Amino acid sequence: MKVVILAGGFGTRISEESLFRPKPMIEIGGMPILWHIMKIYGSQGFNDFIICAGYKQHFIKEWLADYYLHTSDITFDFTNGQNEMIVHNRKTESWRVTVVDTGLNTQTGGRIKRIKEFIGNHSFLLTYGDAVGDIDINKLIGYHESKGKICTVSAYNFGQNKGVLDVNQDGTVNAFREKSNLDGDLINIGFMVIKPDIFEHIQGDETIFERDTLRGLADKDELAAYIHRGYWQCMDTLREKQQLEKLWDEGRAPWKIWS
Repeated sequence: MKVVILAGGFGTRISEESLFRPKPMIEIGGMPILWHIMKIYGSQGFNDFIICAGYKQHFIKEWLADYYLHTSDITFDFTNGQNEMIVHNRKTESWRVTVVDTGLNTQTGGRIKRIKEFIGNHSFLLTYGDAVGDIDINKLIGYHESKGKICTVSAYNFGQNKGVLDVNQDGTVNAFREKSNLDGDLINIGFMVIKPDIFEHIQGDETIFERDTLRGLADKDELAAYIHRGYWQCMDTLREKQQLEKLWDEGRAPWKIWS
């Protein structure tokens, strides 16, 4: 099953970093978050990727083209006049990666529509290029198949990060309590499984997948939710990037499910 990663947006909410490179290429522990996402899938047997690129896509293509240079020891020998390059202990992945230019201003649904020819008549996995988690992909697929819907999204309770108030209309506080795991709404965190029928529900470049397509599927009873109760974190802000980096540097990254 192929893995589609949405990686073409501008990443304006983390402009401190995305001004210079696409958001999926922002590094956590010296490697792009895109690498972390691909390792999550690859470690569970899903190694065929389609990257929906757009903004500053050349960063992604050049990083993949020189992947072994980033991960191996290299000797550059200029002594014989032939500019020889010797790669020591070449480190690579069992990945097949297709990078598709899905347009600079294309919306999320449009980006998915544009990679239809690379999917064919097969179900596929889809996620965003800015979030990590310890999702069990095989369990997710099994759940999707048991529901028989066109699309299954992974849902997560992000909870509250403050105390909770019960307030009357007149402003009187009835009760105050600390946050709990039951607070907050379930949100779509990506890590989806989708049937090829999805392409019939995407009009074109202006289609916003979350607003137009997923809402439409919900109205037609064709959308299921897989509740993820492990770890998940997006990287929308510089603070969130720093939180992820701290976990990685301390050897406590819950999304590192590979050895």
